Amino acid sequence: MNKDIVVLIPVYDPNEEIMDTFLEKLIKKFENVVFINDGCSEKHDKYMKKLAKKYPVVKHNVNLGKGRGLKNGINYILNNYPDAKVIVTADCDGQHSVKDIKKCGDVAKKNMDSLVLGVRDFSDKNVPTRSKFGNVITRNVLYSFVGQKVSDTQTGLRAMSLDIAKKLIAVSGERYEYETNVLIETKLKNIPIKEVVIETIYINDNETSHFNPVKDSIRVYRLFASYILFTLLAYIIETVIFAKVYDINSAFYVIPLFLLLCKIVSCIIKMIFNNHVNLKYVIIDYVVSAIILSLVKSHIILIKVIIDIIMFILSLFLIKFSTKKEN
Repeated sequence: MNKDIVVLIPVYDPNEEIMDTFLEKLIKKFENVVFINDGCSEKHDKYMKKLAKKYPVVKHNVNLGKGRGLKNGINYILNNYPDAKVIVTADCDGQHSVKDIKKCGDVAKKNMDSLVLGVRDFSDKNVPTRSKFGNVITRNVLYSFVGQKVSDTQTGLRAMSLDIAKKLIAVSGERYEYETNVLIETKLKNIPIKEVVIETIYINDNETSHFNPVKDSIRVYRLFASYILFTLLAYIIETVIFAKVYDINSAFYVIPLFLLLCKIVSCIIKMIFNNHVNLKYVIIDYVVSAIILSLVKSHIILIKVIIDIIMFILSLFLIKFSTKKEN
């Protein structure tokens, strides 16, 4: 039994059969399990009351969201399990194997200063297209604007020491956006992230998920609003300066030189406000733009804007970065 690990599981209108199968395996390995009843509907009352007779269940009278559930659950654990070393959050729908929950908990015990993520292999053919596409976009937006490298931004399998939990419990966000906000916060607070490759499990094409593709995606991407705003501001300043100086004379070096100076100004602005610049992207964008703009004779600014838009869109799909995976 892993007595120094507490498993935290948010529950909202679960598939009871799937959850029972999951719990049967989980309780064989973990003594401490805490549940959040996040306002489950009346048809699940009997099941949740039965669960509460065996395990601690923090109940929300109405659905408050996964983020609020995780924070209330972490608060309960901090108050009632002072001798525990690690909290592991997991989903109730069978997507996380007990073996992987233990693996993440063990890595967290060896890295008490870090947040541990159980990351899925999105090249697996079993991953639904919507999940694969959503992860690619979100992880690349997170890296492009915030500078945080994460392979799986949407994973609910996370492990942390109680000290790290105290630092992350006050992070804003009541629903799914909380988990993304936590990733941003780890960057701001210099909390290392360790990744553990886990089994990729989707039951019935992930039909038990309560993630709303429209509402919850809006909440998640709204977190990047300030980063996007300052990036856009930097780009506008870069383009305005370039428009004022690029045709100072017809020498071949003028466009590449002034484009470089404008890119440097843009990077300085992004570093001041976003504390991050994707230098690889900046260099590639500069080289492509400098070559093309040096060859064309008219509509220089319009062509520059088109190039930048195309390069940015491509970057969201083509960014490759390596993250250290833990065994």
